[in-house]
Amino acid sequence: MKKQHLILVLSFLLLAGGLFAQPTQKPVIHGRHWVAITGKPLAATAGAAIFQQGGNAVDAACAMLAATSTMWDVLSWGGETQALIYNPNTKKVIGINALGVAPTGATPEFFKGKDMKYPPQFGPLAAVTPGTPGGLLTMLAEYGTMSLAQVLAPSIQMAEGYPIEAQTANSIERSKDRIKEWPYSKKIFLPHLGEDREAPHAGEIFVQEDLKKTLEKLVEAEKKALAAGKSRKDAIYAAYDRFYKGDIAQEFVRGCQEQGGLITLEDLANWKVYLEEPEKTNYKGIDVYKLTSWVQGPVMLQALNMLENFDLKSMGYNSTRYIHTLYQVMNLTFADRDFYYGDPYFPPKEPMKGLLSKEYAKERVKQINWEKNDAEAGPGNPYPFQGTEVNPFLDLLEKWGKTADLDRPKNMDLEQFTDENYLAGTTSIQAVDKDGWVVSVTPSGGWVPAVIAGNTGVGMSQRMQSFVLDASENPYNVVEPGKRPRATLTPSMALKDGKPHISFAVQAGDTQDQNLLQFFLNMVEFDMNVQEACEAANITSYQMRGSFGEHKTEPGRLVLNDDTPDWTRKELRKMGYRLEFQRRTSGPLNAVYFDWKNGSFWGGSSNYGEDYGIGW
Repeated sequence: MKKQHLILVLSFLLLAGGLFAQPTQKPVIHGRHWVAITGKPLAATAGAAIFQQGGNAVDAACAMLAATSTMWDVLSWGGETQALIYNPNTKKVIGINALGVAPTGATPEFFKGKDMKYPPQFGPLAAVTPGTPGGLLTMLAEYGTMSLAQVLAPSIQMAEGYPIEAQTANSIERSKDRIKEWPYSKKIFLPHLGEDREAPHAGEIFVQEDLKKTLEKLVEAEKKALAAGKSRKDAIYAAYDRFYKGDIAQEFVRGCQEQGGLITLEDLANWKVYLEEPEKTNYKGIDVYKLTSWVQGPVMLQALNMLENFDLKSMGYNSTRYIHTLYQVMNLTFADRDFYYGDPYFPPKEPMKGLLSKEYAKERVKQINWEKNDAEAGPGNPYPFQGTEVNPFLDLLEKWGKTADLDRPKNMDLEQFTDENYLAGTTSIQAVDKDGWVVSVTPSGGWVPAVIAGNTGVGMSQRMQSFVLDASENPYNVVEPGKRPRATLTPSMALKDGKPHISFAVQAGDTQDQNLLQFFLNMVEFDMNVQEACEAANITSYQMRGSFGEHKTEPGRLVLNDDTPDWTRKELRKMGYRLEFQRRTSGPLNAVYFDWKNGSFWGGSSNYGEDYGIGW
């Protein structure tokens, strides 16, 4: 009897373990009416509050964008916004291009005259024009339902004072010496000047009076327009005009130029948001959408075009063969990015048709070395797949990479080249609702340490550093006044059978489309649910040319998860990889999967950082 009793107890424990086991560190976020996910819990709460007041996914996304900008996660109001929006009324995906432009006077000669190899990482000369205010206001005006006053209410409350989290507070403390160079930044970021810790403490109420006044001015402009009989849409655009053409613009420019920046009133007034048709490719019956060449998004589409030529599932998730295949494909696609991507509104015209051609992908696959890493993988020539066009830069293409500084300098200041240059600086936002609106956003720019422009409370962007100064590096991305730098920011959306399937994004820099590619394959090829796919171990390559700082490249450097088996490590080292290991390698992914069978949403939010989601 005792033996039977023991068997029953063990059976119960096994059953209980199955019932209560959590296969992921965070649970799936289930929702029927809406899901709101972003980089911090407080900002996700702002989105949830808007949903509970009856707003749609665009309203909620704008509220989360405003909240994350206010809490410097990891951006400010002077940064840039890029988004994909699915409109259920038209059944179309729309691209939002709210990236700032190089200001008057920002030329290669200007920066070379200051002995710079690239525009600087920090300071007033790193700033392009602010894009996030215009992006938010345009999205809200065109596709939202609420007033600006409603959507900005949470962020205005936060500007009055919110309990700052340790991550941001500690980032301020680490950057305090640089922050002290800029008087308006010092006033806001360092409330304890002269003490051992000069930044706010975790949990301290962080107050931004100047920013609060700026946001209130936007709401005031809307209210005046409404009182004058303007429509909801026109009233929101009145706030837009006040930021880019009115007294806010005047103070922003005054504060920028006082500290040595180049931005003029004309730069702000002439800048505009573009509503665009995004790029797409089809992978095994799934339409995947990304923004075009002014960001790195098409890299993922190029990679999918190449990878569909392989049986990835039979290789096995994160096997040696699978890792090598991904790494080599990324070598080729990122090399194309580094040479051919740039602002499509400026000549020369990027060869996107050729780059996204399935035939071009097949030709690129033929170049893969299956025995070892190809440290010299370079850009291809997509022009034969464009039609009748001839590549105007064949001479540069032949020389590209031949004299590049491929190794990390032994004595280089680590602040100028660290993993943070690849990983840091962005948040991501996912918002979906029962009426079919879907929003995927990766805003960024103006992260700590930021130069605050005068008494606006608005931190300026640092995106200028993503330009190059010489056409030999990338003839499509040479700095020029009025031009957008080729950014890393890359929201994603996938449709299946003409309906939303997955909406996903990740914060980081050059690693974004690496993580997003692997997340997508985790779901499509390896049958993971959305939360499993968000937490699953990714690999990270550093072989592409970085988009920040000194634009360095490290061929063969490969970051793997701590759980990688010994035999896989041994095989990869034989193939020429230099391996490093981290406990978490998922990347801070946020995503929503559409369960059409059950009429619900499945939200995923990685365990990598502080990203957080709420569903209802």
